[in-house]
Amino acid sequence: MKSLSSLEWILTEQLPEEGGIGPSEKKPKKAKLSQIKEEDNVLVLKKSNFDRALNGTQYLLVEFYIPLSGPSQSLAAEFAKAAEQLKKESVDIRFGKVDVTDQKDLKKEFGILEYPTLKFFVDGDRKNPVDCRGVREASAFITWVRRQIGLSTVLLNSTDQAKTFIDSDDLVVIGFFKSLQGGAVEVFYDSARDVPELPFGVTASEEVFADFGIREDMVVVFQKGKPVHNEASEEGKLNKVDLTGLIKTFTMDLVIEYNLETSVKIFDVPVENHIVLFMAKSADMFGSAYDNYTSAASEFRGKIMFIFVDTDETRNGRVIEYFRVTEVEVPSVQILNLTSNVKYKMPADEVTPENLRNFCRNYLEGKAKPHKSSEEIQEGWDKKPVKVLVGSNFDRVVFNKKNHVFVLFYAPWSRDCQKLLPVWDEFGKLYESRKNVVIAKIDFTANDILLINLERYPFFRYFPAGSETEVVPYKGEHNLNAFAKFLEEQIKARKKDSSKAKKEDPEKEKERTVQKEEL
Repeated sequence: MKSLSSLEWILTEQLPEEGGIGPSEKKPKKAKLSQIKEEDNVLVLKKSNFDRALNGTQYLLVEFYIPLSGPSQSLAAEFAKAAEQLKKESVDIRFGKVDVTDQKDLKKEFGILEYPTLKFFVDGDRKNPVDCRGVREASAFITWVRRQIGLSTVLLNSTDQAKTFIDSDDLVVIGFFKSLQGGAVEVFYDSARDVPELPFGVTASEEVFADFGIREDMVVVFQKGKPVHNEASEEGKLNKVDLTGLIKTFTMDLVIEYNLETSVKIFDVPVENHIVLFMAKSADMFGSAYDNYTSAASEFRGKIMFIFVDTDETRNGRVIEYFRVTEVEVPSVQILNLTSNVKYKMPADEVTPENLRNFCRNYLEGKAKPHKSSEEIQEGWDKKPVKVLVGSNFDRVVFNKKNHVFVLFYAPWSRDCQKLLPVWDEFGKLYESRKNVVIAKIDFTANDILLINLERYPFFRYFPAGSETEVVPYKGEHNLNAFAKFLEEQIKARKKDSSKAKKEDPEKEKERTVQKEEL
């Protein structure tokens, strides 16, 4: 991407300050920065020299880091490159770093909780630093600092200037505002400061408005010379977080594959809704599913980030475990709200554009059903022939000393399950009056059950009476006769084993009987 930094500097005299930090009239104190150790043009800061650094330069960008942190290490080289260039260009701008494992007082003073964290200090003010978020590359650091102390946008006074600006880079942002002071335009300026990866232009020219067919205040993103997104300013208002998040997504692919490098960038984008596709790249249907996933992403840009996790990659184990995705559920699609930490599972088997769009729309409209480790226990759950289990009562019911329990695990949206549920209800009626036999079902997609060797729904498990560990899978046909034959054979086998055990050790059995009678 071409750099517009020189163009921005040339045009900084065209507008007064836009509410940014701006250079102060006060000159920095002449402290001796030479007394502070440097590494790769970055000041090595400690509690003992922090004030000296603040007073020795007008603008100071400080990285608070942990030496062994992967993100801190990957940032260090880019931070040093930017520090070298700005040191050559301006005596008023310097970069510094603080090792928080050593400087715990500074860590506490500035409330450092994540690593690395970057803060920008102006005129020696250590009380009100500006947070620098989501900046990872040297060129972006340079642009970010320049936008903090000067203009954040290029003024476009004519159609020719606007067209030249649009053609100067693959991706640019232009704010069309009838007034360049106050209101929504100030939000636009602030967003420009927070997205140093992209060139920002602004115009109030009637000529430019007319030539681009713009009638109201609006932010337009241009990609390769063509408008690809516009965001209108409703009633003269814009939301900075939403606007910044939307614009930042254009610096990334529509679908981002999760890995160690991209994880940092993903969480740098201020979009709180993440949809995640869990699937193996080696799967036969991966290509078509990924294409469908990508095709649905453009509609929700800025509202939901689309992320892909390769379940073949062992290094993704932690994120797969966090979302509680089992091998038999793959492919699986979930939405995570980063603010509430609530998860939502897509209620469909197939990764199609229609299923994805319906899922996202329902989520944004508040219609999606949150996924919990357990649904609420239904009133009268045990009154019908088929008992309705959930995560919180599952173990108590199935690992029962007296009852033989036969459970159907299903997904409510699965066509196979929908066909089977009436059959299972009939099966439940057959055993409704049978003592010590429980026929049950559980929505496997809405309740987390810690069983091994799970399968694609619908699947079945038999839990014999008296055992807290034994689980028997059912592999037969899906009809009443097959279900009943399997269950009767299992119960009969358990009775035979029990009788055999009694004959082999009658004294112990007698002892247990006496103990029960005493209780």
